[in-house]
Amino acid sequence: SLFIAAGVSEAIFTGVVSWIPPHPNMPLSIHNPPSGTIPKTIYILTHSSAAQLYSGRIESILFAPPNPIIALIGTTIIFLFVAYVQSIKIELPLAHERARGARGRYPIKLMYSSNIPVILTSALLANVAMWSILFWSNPTLSQIPILGHNPWLGAYPTPQQAAEWGIKTTTPIGGIAYYLNRVRGLSYWLLPLINPQAYHYVFTYQTYWMLVGNVVIFVSFMIGMSIIFAKFWIETANMNAKAIAKQIQSSGMQIPGFRRSPAVLEKILNKYIPAVTIFSGAAVGALAAFADLIGTVGNTSGTGVLLTVGI
Repeated sequence: SLFIAAGVSEAIFTGVVSWIPPHPNMPLSIHNPPSGTIPKTIYILTHSSAAQLYSGRIESILFAPPNPIIALIGTTIIFLFVAYVQSIKIELPLAHERARGARGRYPIKLMYSSNIPVILTSALLANVAMWSILFWSNPTLSQIPILGHNPWLGAYPTPQQAAEWGIKTTTPIGGIAYYLNRVRGLSYWLLPLINPQAYHYVFTYQTYWMLVGNVVIFVSFMIGMSIIFAKFWIETANMNAKAIAKQIQSSGMQIPGFRRSPAVLEKILNKYIPAVTIFSGAAVGALAAFADLIGTVGNTSGTGVLLTVGI
């Protein structure tokens, strides 16, 4: 966990303060500014006139990769929001059966399932991407009937197409892999949808409605699968109401005013745990998707940011 946090923290720090341009072999210029948010902002502001800023360079500072200001703002909001939500919990009062005056509380956090659901969802997306590209391009796997070179699973550009369109050969251009592909910031989806003419290069390999579908399906998948994995994790990690009731019972504690019985405890816990499980799964999925939608500093994923805050 600490290695993950260190890697994400390094990427964020570098994304904020790095003076190295995206193309290190080329000199610094307006088209090759420093990659860090702060140096990039300073460089563009000091090398542009008011007219140039008004004509589009302010937009570059705010939204254009690498590391626009909106990504820094979004990353900060997610850090603060997750840190705040992590502290919210429901506390059930407990009293010891025999020791009078011995009282305690059992906390049920609002983010009950932690970050596990979004980790599993991200792993599933990574597997979809990996297997789709293998079935498309691997000399052996691409010959498998039905699955091999099937555009419904995922289609990928040839090296010539990738060079022409300005994308990588590992960027999906169709199929399930395309619609589940991670969205990478506002300049990838929102700005092109608002102004297709100015961002026409985004539509060299995809249509307007394909991009809309990519965003909607990606966000829905992140939230839906996070809820499913949250329920799965709670059941398999002995964090469901029945398991918690047995733990409280075995410790000699009970909820004051209720009969000391695992069934009674389970009934009370069932009022809270299923609801917070669904909420926490949906929340972490939505937060990770939101981070990907607006972009994050250092090109870290929304999942990575959530993990770092949780750690």
